[in-house]
Amino acid sequence: MTREDFKIMVVRGPVILDGATGSNLIKAGMPMGGCSENWILEHPSVIQSLQKQYVESGSQIVYAPTFTANKIYLSKHFLGDQINAINTRLVSLSKEAVDGRALVAGNMTTLGRTDITYDQVVEIYKEQAQALTMAGVDLLVIETMMSLKETIAALEACHMVCNLPVICSFSLKTNGMLYSGETIFNAASHLEDLGADAVGFNCSSGPEHMEQLVSSLAGSLTIPVIAKPNASIPTIDNKGIAHYSIDAKTFGLQMKPLWEAGATILGGCCGTDPDYIRAIREMISNLY
Repeated sequence: MTREDFKIMVVRGPVILDGATGSNLIKAGMPMGGCSENWILEHPSVIQSLQKQYVESGSQIVYAPTFTANKIYLSKHFLGDQINAINTRLVSLSKEAVDGRALVAGNMTTLGRTDITYDQVVEIYKEQAQALTMAGVDLLVIETMMSLKETIAALEACHMVCNLPVICSFSLKTNGMLYSGETIFNAASHLEDLGADAVGFNCSSGPEHMEQLVSSLAGSLTIPVIAKPNASIPTIDNKGIAHYSIDAKTFGLQMKPLWEAGATILGGCCGTDPDYIRAIREMISNLY
């Protein structure tokens, strides 16, 4: 997919993304604290079933389960020498699952390290971006980011290895602040100037808190705005399990104001599943 193709897709949109991966895999038996990428490769039918359901529910872009398939994370599980192989196999699973009915995005996230240099961060993202590009993804997603500086490094790395569309989204507070202290508005403006193809947020909270933020963000940018919220701010029980309070129907209704406020790329994050994506699709269909 070219960057111009992506622009056209959004103009014809809105574009519907997928919902959560991790919270659904945990429901399906993936243990917390292990290497999720390795578990997925050992249980390929689980991710493929989920992604097929997302496509059937209306997802036009499905995220490959490569979220933490970078050298920092995989090295903790003694898999740091398998970056290319693991990313390639995970992308292949997603491409098989969608079977040409949706685009596949290569997914990258924060490294969670502050003790390495900017150049080292760029190289780590560059290695994963190269692997994802060679595996045949249609676009690249840099998501659940905590700081502008790290996101700039990831975006720079992506542009070093390919000309695919690159979209960026932050996990942020309901007041629009990143966890590193910058505002989403300042961060989004910088990323637009540096060539990001869309900017917004994922994870964070439920959609009910984000209308004004989306409106202000859409009013300040010329590139598309992403809204991929959780199914509420989670509560954590004494076993460490997250619980989400917004059901699929309510989620779909609460996404309507975000779309009307200017978010043209819509999806769900933690706690959402194919029913939530179907609710977004139905909400949009009812308005046309």
